[in-house]
Amino acid sequence: MNLLNTVLFLPLAGFLLALAIPRSASAGASRVWALISSLGTFAASLGLLAWFDRGTGGEQLAIDVPWIATPNIHFAISVNGVSLWLILLSTLLTPLCVLCSWNTIKDRTKEFYAFLLLLEFGLIGVFLAQDLFLFYVFWEVCLVPMYFLIGIWGHDRRIYAAVKFFLYTMAGSVLMLAAIIFIYNKTQTFSYPAILEMLSSGRLTFPASEQMLLFLAFFFAFAIKVPLFPLHTWLPDAHVEAPTAGSIMLASVMLKMGTYGILHFCLPLFPAAARACAPWISVLAIIGIIYGALVAMVQPNMKKLVAYSSVSHLGFVILGIFSFTQPGLDGAVYQMLNHGISTGALFLIVGLLYERRHSLEIGDYGGVATVAPWLSVAFLITTLASIGLPTLNNFVGEFLVLQGAAIANFQWAVWASVGVILSACYMLWMYQRVFYGEVSDGVRGHIPDLSAREWAAVIPLIAMMVWMGIGSQSFLPPVSQNTAVILKQTNVNVSYRVQVEGKPKTAEVASAR
Repeated sequence: MNLLNTVLFLPLAGFLLALAIPRSASAGASRVWALISSLGTFAASLGLLAWFDRGTGGEQLAIDVPWIATPNIHFAISVNGVSLWLILLSTLLTPLCVLCSWNTIKDRTKEFYAFLLLLEFGLIGVFLAQDLFLFYVFWEVCLVPMYFLIGIWGHDRRIYAAVKFFLYTMAGSVLMLAAIIFIYNKTQTFSYPAILEMLSSGRLTFPASEQMLLFLAFFFAFAIKVPLFPLHTWLPDAHVEAPTAGSIMLASVMLKMGTYGILHFCLPLFPAAARACAPWISVLAIIGIIYGALVAMVQPNMKKLVAYSSVSHLGFVILGIFSFTQPGLDGAVYQMLNHGISTGALFLIVGLLYERRHSLEIGDYGGVATVAPWLSVAFLITTLASIGLPTLNNFVGEFLVLQGAAIANFQWAVWASVGVILSACYMLWMYQRVFYGEVSDGVRGHIPDLSAREWAAVIPLIAMMVWMGIGSQSFLPPVSQNTAVILKQTNVNVSYRVQVEGKPKTAEVASAR
């Protein structure tokens, strides 16, 4: 079996076998099976690093077999320098979600872990799909388990949050489906590589108005998922009401479905429309960066604060993408990965605090560092990573995005940099109020330090923050290869200064004419 098939279908097999566990079995059996299954998928995904050619851009390890004859739908999957890391992010976080949910999920345990594995299957499929119909199927598959994870195992307003999440996502999905059907009627194929080849050869063209409508249909679906301001209002509710594992997977991976979709589909398919819309999309991204930071600063609820920080951080990703520069796109992809690690760790540790104190209100804490020093150290490292401290991961992504934004429009970079300053304000202020000050009775007796199981979930994320901060070249070469292909497909680039043989030299990055 091809390695991509193994990575894709192991979580599905784990999901089906999890459902087969008898109800008479203990909850521990479901937990152990979910951990074994997710660790097996992560181990298989590491094999992609060995088989992937890091020096070549474009799609690799492709599988393309007929699935449905009429209409012409293929099971077509492959991996590129961006989806490679997003798949590894998904497979890394799933076993960590199993670990952090070990003691908190006590009802319908079998179904919870089954849905978690089904979500992993859908996420991997989204990042692998090379057939537009298949992509849409995986896109919708992800919606179902997350809806139930929030609606069944969430907090007090879980039904409201789950329905709002479902309706927002479905509204965008319907528009994207309509655009996919239109493209099929024009090309008689759902094959994404075939459509790109038709566009590059001139056998397929979209008139300007048609291209704009198609771009907006795709972009609207992806922008909701990001979420881009002002389409973000579903996110805080979903995060606050979701269980810890749901918040981690939602923030770390599901939001990247939107940014990946913009990068992988919107730009290559509709380059002229993307260029035309870049100014107002960049303005919305900058508004999201500043607005998300300002709203986060006044939140009394830890989860809601981290949720609004995601609105701010994902604004950087959108700004980098629509800078149409190599540093901007590289930084956008790297920031997608950084956000997945650092914000996933934030939600994980906030979940551990909730498990102990049964409150998400910042005012109910204070002095946690006194009774749980190692937990406070882990949270401090994660906080510093989130605000972009040099030597930690977010610094590299934000620096590249701001560099790309400055090349495209210096004012964009100036305004976006305000978000960096504000992020330090709200994150450090939250840390000070939660971990320092006088120790309350509720904290003193209810917040033990990290256990061995919790360390097993936290240490990999902290290690990734440091590694990605000081060893970015371990990750960026395949990303750069793929973003260079996207820039060539979009027929856009911007000149910027490079270093050639140790001497400063102004170099024009060629754009296809």
